[in-house]
Amino acid sequence: MKENLIIFNAHIVTPLGSSARKGEEMSQLHHIEKGTIEITNGLITYVGPSRNNEKSGFRWGYYWYDAQGRCVLPGFVDSHTHFVFGGERSEEFSRRLKGESYMSIMENGGGIAATVKATRDCSFEQLRTRAATFLKKMTVMGITTVEGKSGYGLDRETELLQLKVMKSLNNDERKQVDVVSTFLGAHALPQEYVGRSDEYIDFLINEMLPIIRKENLAECCDVFCEKGVFSIEQSRKLLQAAKEQGLLLKLHADEIVSLGGAELAAELGALSADHLLQASDEGIRRMAETGVVATLLPLTAFALKEPYARGKEMIQAGCAVALATDLNPGSCFSGSIPLTIALACIYMQLSVEEAITALTLNGAAALNRADSIGSIEVGKKGDLVILPSDKYTILPYYVGMNCVDVTVKEGMLYINN
Repeated sequence: MKENLIIFNAHIVTPLGSSARKGEEMSQLHHIEKGTIEITNGLITYVGPSRNNEKSGFRWGYYWYDAQGRCVLPGFVDSHTHFVFGGERSEEFSRRLKGESYMSIMENGGGIAATVKATRDCSFEQLRTRAATFLKKMTVMGITTVEGKSGYGLDRETELLQLKVMKSLNNDERKQVDVVSTFLGAHALPQEYVGRSDEYIDFLINEMLPIIRKENLAECCDVFCEKGVFSIEQSRKLLQAAKEQGLLLKLHADEIVSLGGAELAAELGALSADHLLQASDEGIRRMAETGVVATLLPLTAFALKEPYARGKEMIQAGCAVALATDLNPGSCFSGSIPLTIALACIYMQLSVEEAITALTLNGAAALNRADSIGSIEVGKKGDLVILPSDKYTILPYYVGMNCVDVTVKEGMLYINN
């Protein structure tokens, strides 16, 4: 739904631009005290100081909202999630608490394979209903755009089913969150292809990619490029084929070992390389040079008790850094934006300003959306969050507690308390 809305008496805080902010640019936010934002048919048509006609508080065809001096930011962009899946894996979480590693669980039939079985058993309606519940929770935390990945089918029918669920949710006229779909058929090797990983990559290239293109089911293609999963060579082959089919590229890169995933992302011109806990200095340098967005997922490091990605070093090296939740049923069953911000600032040494840019404009760039969302500028979607304070510094201060009073999606107000 698209609405006409005027928000006045607002402390407007936003990064500016239609591309990712890199290095020192990430800390540069534009401020307007006592500002006004006008949204017409869902798009921003004015951003600036208050105007004379606002004294009367009336303009035909618009709803007026007094921000009462509170801080208004761009809507948050969660650029890496796996929110369409069946089942849950709480038992595995308990096993990890007792010391068993994520990779050990995966090698013994748990991990992604367990969710694959549960997801294959679900109907379209079952998957859609559960995914819609996640979207409702996201909007309360200020998320206005989310990326969702397939990867829990690992066969023709279920991979397509996941993508069709996301397409259906994105086409819903009542939606409060835009959904960007990513094909992650190369998330793990299915049981049917054990010992035949090259054949599985060929299956994805020859059978899956053409269907996805024909039915317009995804914008991006991702691969879990990791030791024991898919190699650099296999990842390159799949992503090059995806690029030929018109898909944009993303990688799960250098999460567990320093394999060279960041370097591969730079080589192929990917939108983003994600995780990057073990990214090399060379990989960081090459991402900075080529403009690959480094999407960092502190919730996953937290849940797995792993060292955090070197976020501050990446920014100092000139990278564009984004933050995302990595909501998924295994390594990170959390979509908490508040905790993501707190961990990024406390443990990855990002400033609050850098964290805001990472969750807005740079997250948009990681989804090829920086020209239409991610900042409060004329011509972009009227996607906003309103905080309960005139100070945006409350974001990491509210450790794990939501501090979004209002989410605005294309001019439609959603009061969260």
